[in-house]
Order: sequence, then C-alpha cells, then structure tokens
Amino acid sequence: MGLLNIADFDPNYRESFNHNDIKGREVYIDGDDKIGTISDVLVDEDGLFRYFVIDLGFWIFGKKVLLPVGRSRTDQNSERIYAVGMTKQQAENLPEFSEHQTVDHDYEELVRGIYCPPTPLDIANLATLDELDSLYNPSSYNYEQEPLLYELNQQDHQTFKLYQERLIANKTRIKTGEVLIGKHIETETAQVSIPIQKERVVIERVALTASVEAVAPSSVSFSQGEIARIEIYEETVDIHKDTFVREEVTIKKVIDHQTVESQETLRREELDIDTQGHSLIEGLEKI
Repeated sequence: MGLLNIADFDPNYRESFNHNDIKGREVYIDGDDKIGTISDVLVDEDGLFRYFVIDLGFWIFGKKVLLPVGRSRTDQNSERIYAVGMTKQQAENLPEFSEHQTVDHDYEELVRGIYCPPTPLDIANLATLDELDSLYNPSSYNYEQEPLLYELNQQDHQTFKLYQERLIANKTRIKTGEVLIGKHIETETAQVSIPIQKERVVIERVALTASVEAVAPSSVSFSQGEIARIEIYEETVDIHKDTFVREEVTIKKVIDHQTVESQETLRREELDIDTQGHSLIEGLEKI
C-alpha cells in the first residue's frame, strides 16, 4: 500500500476543487479553534484520500502530523477542515511527519495507535489469533478494515457541485479521394529523309573525222587484254533507335490549411440564493 502526494498522483488535481487548492485550507477542532492548515494530502494507488498532512503552526510549533480522512469533517461553505475529536494530547503524541518521511506500515501503525488504540475488549472480540495477525499484518492489511479512520461519508464530506458546459473541438481525419499515377506507352511513325550518294561509270565514245592526222605505224603497238579498273561506291542508310529521358515527374503531397468556425450555446449552473432578514453568508465569490 504505497502512498503518494496528491500532486504526484495527479498534477491537475486542483480541477477537482474548482481550481481552489485544498492545500492551505484551515484546520479546526470542535469549538472552532484553529489548530493549523493542510500542507498536503496523501493518496493511495487508486487516488483515494487517506491522510491530510496538517501543519500545526503555533498550536504545536513547527510540527506536522497526519490526520486520517475518516477523522475529518469538511465544511464546504467556509472551506474548513475539522479534525474530529482531536485533542492537543493526541497531536503531541503523534509521530512527526516530514516531506522526506517514509510512510510505511510501521509508521502508519504508530499513527493509528494514537487515534484508535486497541482495547483489551477489541482484542478479545477477535475470534482467533489469525484474525489478530491479519489486522496488523502488512501484507494483508487494507484501509477498509478500519472505516472509522479512512471511510468518507456523505454527512461529513458532502460536496455541492456546480456544472458548466465546455466547448470541445476535435478533428477527425477522413479519406476524401485517391490519386493513381502510372505510365503507358504511345507509339507513332517517324519518317526521316537522308540524302545518299551512288557512283556510276559513264563511257563516252567520240567518232573522229577523216581530217584527223594519221599516226605513224611504228609509234603504235597493238595489244589485247588491256583493262581499266574503276571502283564504284555508294552510300547505304543505317537507321536505329536510341532511348533517352524526355521528362522527369516529381510526385508529392501538400497540406492546405483553413480555419473552420462553429458556434454553440454553452450552459452553466449558478447558485440561486434567497436571503431573508440580515443573514450573513460567506463564500459567495464566483469561481
């Protein structure tokens, strides 16, 4: 049963008290005698109040003690905490509490022993020794076994809550569309014109006239088999296809921001107080 400071258990605990911190509330005993103030609250793992830490101030100078919540009474109108049945002798006998105090089972037993010391009759009413061991066994003890110390009841701890409506704006992300991006192949027929060259042999024969001067027979050597070799070339067309990057496409999403305004009527409850005569009422300040 580990205990925690209320702020360690819930940093926003003040909202449960309408933003009025329970710390600092004045503590009184019967007869409206102020004995100190609440300096902290100890809660269990479930957040249930178990002890008020009371700074006794000048009643017992500089001493802090634990008050089980079942031994307290809350006055919501004056925001006072009353320590029911506490005596100065009890306060003096209580073990002192400090912020660095380890509140273990043995320490709590010292506190419980001051508020509710077991009497011989209480022990005699326990049917067996097992019940006696169970009552004080750290592994089996729970606060519900001693309701006089730890039970909160409507009579002593009732609260009157005022409610108000609060506008809560939430956003929901929904799918409004989808874009599919792919690629396909288109074909076309391309035509190209390329000039080429071809060689050919042209033979021209010229007939001579009779007036041409004769050639001396001794200067002419008749022969056969004489060959003239001429190489002929022509250009051919070599057409092929190359692939290259024509365009790059970058795909991304961008977010457009816009503000949507909505208007609602909010309600809240306020106190209606009908005073008659010269009644004096405290604690009417609005929160």
